Amino acid sequence: MRPAQLSQVLEQEYLSAERGAHTPVMIWGPPGIGKSQLVAQVADSHGTQMIDIRLSQMEPSDLRGIPFRVDEHVEWAVPAMLPDAQRHGPKGILFLDEITSAPPSVSAAAYQLILDRKLGAYEVPPGWAIFAAGNRQGDRGVTYTMPAPLANRFSHFEFEINLDDWVAWAYANRIDERVIGFLRFRPELLFDFDPAHNPVAFPSPRTWEFAHRALQKFSQRPDVLVGTLQACVGPAAGIELAAFVENLEKLPDIDAVLKGEQVTMPAEIDLQYAVAAALVGRAIKSLGSAESKTVIGNILEFAGRFRQKEMGVMLVTDLQRAVGDEIFNVPQFQQWANQIADVMLFQG
Repeated sequence: MRPAQLSQVLEQEYLSAERGAHTPVMIWGPPGIGKSQLVAQVADSHGTQMIDIRLSQMEPSDLRGIPFRVDEHVEWAVPAMLPDAQRHGPKGILFLDEITSAPPSVSAAAYQLILDRKLGAYEVPPGWAIFAAGNRQGDRGVTYTMPAPLANRFSHFEFEINLDDWVAWAYANRIDERVIGFLRFRPELLFDFDPAHNPVAFPSPRTWEFAHRALQKFSQRPDVLVGTLQACVGPAAGIELAAFVENLEKLPDIDAVLKGEQVTMPAEIDLQYAVAAALVGRAIKSLGSAESKTVIGNILEFAGRFRQKEMGVMLVTDLQRAVGDEIFNVPQFQQWANQIADVMLFQG
């Protein structure tokens, strides 16, 4: 399931917890694709707490608690990390990350917690949702086969990597437009992991965020830029991104496009992707300003000038996801829509 859809599932499962209709969710996927980040976004959107428990780092007693004697009986001290309505709030998310990397003795201790929402005398507060995530056995991580009794306590979803969803996230989180443009040009590099070779650095949604940070720190240091990008996304992808960035010297004047001036469309496809990404980024920065509508209108005019109309459709689609319905109130939108009507009808 693609991230945008999975996010909706997690949203509804979170909201259903206080109604007693919640089903624990297990998210499967390779490393570095944003599983834990997706869960954190649900918590952030509701301003609620997420307790992240890494089961791979625990012993059974860490979940069950420490026994102590009370008169002639033994009771258990509830671990402080487990959700408590008074300390953590009546609503939240209990996230069991790296659950497939936990040894069987630890996962067995989690059975009752996940299905019955209890662990001995402890009970998960009613408003708390339970989500988990882990790698598959073929991903070359430290994984154990999930026992059937534990697997039967979850609804299971496979995290599907999707470039459009990542691009929407990237614009919303101010990822460098050069990285976005490059991945639009080379979409197969969004995630390129070969478990057979088990590389140290490889392209993934997580490591492209690292590359974004590297560009902020080392763009003015060409002597180390290539090496730092390779350290983030691997040798081949790092070289390609560095070459893409260097070629951006041929990029047309973005400010002129935003002012509505006539600008020559670059013939190179990689530069067209770079222009599109830069324009969406500038449109986002203009939101809330007096010239925002003018900027969006001039971008729409420019979008109609791509020789490949599909390139303009991609630009406007990314633009709409980034700025919202404001785009429909710009006069140039209808003009652009008329220009590409044949493309849209064909795709439909």
